[in-house]
Amino acid sequence: MERPIEVLVVDDQPRARRSLKALLATWGKVGGVREASDGIEALREMEKTCPDLVVMDVTMPGMDGLTAARAIKSRWPKTRIVMLSMYPEYADEALSAGADAFVTKGEPPAQLLERLAAVAAGM
Repeated sequence: MERPIEVLVVDDQPRARRSLKALLATWGKVGGVREASDGIEALREMEKTCPDLVVMDVTMPGMDGLTAARAIKSRWPKTRIVMLSMYPEYADEALSAGADAFVTKGEPPAQLLERLAAVAAGM
């Protein structure tokens, strides 16, 4: 049996974090979900828990998701990152920053879960 996937959800909007956590709870592969409200908090949480998968917003106050993705990939290269944004024009920059996938926030939840499963399959 596969080991459950530990996930870190990073978004400055509490409602978005709750929605992502609820969606992740429907995916049977998830063992636990932690939260962070910006890139700085995400790095602190990485130090404590080193999750397998990070689902992170691109634009946040403090440290944005692009900067955090670069820092995470440099220190924890095996951690997979899926970047989220309302703005599809961030896709190339997110992938250049080290994200393993990019999803716009307007996509259906099932599509996000499919993308997460594809990224997790590569772990």
